Amino acid sequence: MLSRPSFIDDHTVTDAITAHWPLPDVTEVAYLPWGFGAYHWRVSAADGTTLFVTLDELEPRHTAASLEAAYAGAAALAAAGLEVVCAPLPARGGRFTVAVDGGALSASPWLDGRSPTEEEAARPEHVGEVVEALAALHAAAPPEGLRPWAPRVAPGFAEDVRDRTARPWTSGPLAEEARTAIAARGAAIARWTERYHELADLARSRRADWVPTHGEPHNDNQVVTPSGLRLVDWESLALAPRERDYADLPDDRRPDADPAMLELFALDWRLSEIDEYVRWFAAPHTGTEDDRTALADLHEELAAE
Repeated sequence: MLSRPSFIDDHTVTDAITAHWPLPDVTEVAYLPWGFGAYHWRVSAADGTTLFVTLDELEPRHTAASLEAAYAGAAALAAAGLEVVCAPLPARGGRFTVAVDGGALSASPWLDGRSPTEEEAARPEHVGEVVEALAALHAAAPPEGLRPWAPRVAPGFAEDVRDRTARPWTSGPLAEEARTAIAARGAAIARWTERYHELADLARSRRADWVPTHGEPHNDNQVVTPSGLRLVDWESLALAPRERDYADLPDDRRPDADPAMLELFALDWRLSEIDEYVRWFAAPHTGTEDDRTALADLHEELAAE
């Protein structure tokens, strides 16, 4: 997230890391305004060890159990030899997540590299690396306990949104702009939701073909290192149709993609984003940079046909 979390400070993060991971003599804790959806810090120790620390909030996207299963699954894939996986490190108790105020903390190795820009990620040679990485992931044996993908909004989502946007929102400076934008697209949300569940039923009928999928392998979750491409942020790891990972690939680099499954996961993203932003702007907010970014994203999703 671009803004620091209000519910936890650097000292709490440091205490949790030193209590649960073997990182003595912390010399630096730096908040990183990266990404959108989780909070990140760089934590360094006197011996030169540096960790990439993530705080994931739980409900409504995760439970503590589902997040632990995702990170444990990523670690199992890495242990089985899948080099593209930058997996979380186990804590002293063997788990990969630790409960802290407001969510679950995890720690991964700090990678020597950087995420490509959108322009760099679109270059043919880089796309080729991503295609190879995804092919390796999809060919891997599913880790034990890997959760299956499931629809992220219920069949009654459109009706719920209509009810929630029927009256003015007074929760913050961007509330009414968000509410009116969402309410104006009620018919489209209903149409998208109906089609989404038709396609989800089709996907479930082909469950035997599901594979391990990252869920969000876009450029922000890629790190180019001297030893090759690595995928980070495995909180969305799930067993699913392979098309779940194809959203950011050019049409000509989606190997054997099923158009129906591509449509399913375009709707999966759009509807889950709208769901998140309904919750976001109906709740108290102050107009931070994160709030403004979320509002722009909401308008983008609602503009789809």
